[in-house]
Amino acid sequence: MTDTTITEQSAAFQKLTDEVGKVIIGQHDTIHYMLLGILCDGHILLEGVPGVAKTTMIKALTKAMGLSFKRIQFTPDLLPSDLIGTPIYNQKIADFEIKQGPIFANLILADEINRAPAKVQAALLEAMQEHQVTIGSTTFMLDRPFLVFATQNPLEQEGTYRLPEAQVDRFMFKLLIHYPSPQDEKEILRRDRDVDEIKPVLDKETLLAAQKTVDQIYCDEKILDYIVSLAFATRAPQNYGLEELRKYILYGVSPRATLALHKASRAHAFLKKRTFVTPDDVKAVALPILRHRIVLTVDAEAENITPDILIKKILLTVPTP
Repeated sequence: MTDTTITEQSAAFQKLTDEVGKVIIGQHDTIHYMLLGILCDGHILLEGVPGVAKTTMIKALTKAMGLSFKRIQFTPDLLPSDLIGTPIYNQKIADFEIKQGPIFANLILADEINRAPAKVQAALLEAMQEHQVTIGSTTFMLDRPFLVFATQNPLEQEGTYRLPEAQVDRFMFKLLIHYPSPQDEKEILRRDRDVDEIKPVLDKETLLAAQKTVDQIYCDEKILDYIVSLAFATRAPQNYGLEELRKYILYGVSPRATLALHKASRAHAFLKKRTFVTPDDVKAVALPILRHRIVLTVDAEAENITPDILIKKILLTVPTP
């Protein structure tokens, strides 16, 4: 791996950002993190009120990458077979054959994922974690890359379910989508472009090659120690001079969060055209990786303490190498 390789490969992702920017106004940070998730082969959960372009962003990104894409609208009456497929009896051959569901694509848009019941979530969980689907007694491997981009309305919205912690943990990033600025919203009115205008500027082979390059980005032992310290500060904050956080954190982040910090920080360095990870790369990805993995206490909810507040406090306190 050389500087030239990273420069050339990361330039392709800049083209991807520019192409998506033809339709999506603003939301630069969100698109940046979505690219990080793609580079890490990680799933992404996007949360925001209806109408802030969550679905449009995912559609635009998928079209610009030239990947196979399926959208699944999650509803309270959705069945696992609607997601993964089902055996169907074929009279001509006097036997069952598998009708594959929409899960068989490179990128799945799970729209309003928190409106579906537990059995559907369990079926999706196998695909997300194992990259495989079991229909009847037959197991099918999913094509690479396989990415789930899920949108979620805030839990205060009527008709939503709380996602199981085990499933939430499978999402590498949780991104919070906010309203656009007045300037961006005015530009949306001026431009009013459709996703159909997006042209493919990246192919599957380029993406898979970039993912391999990300895995080769150098991460020093001191950076590894820093990543581990951030994770442990959510589990035992008193050991890091953060005694006041103990009343707010019921459970800290899992080892999966530590792995995600390591991989995402390398992807961040890749997009910055560097062959090595710095502490700033780790800090840049900490919020969207850790926020959905910290379980808060009743005291935190009563005092309106959010995971982001706690993570920012940890980042300010844990010594930076």
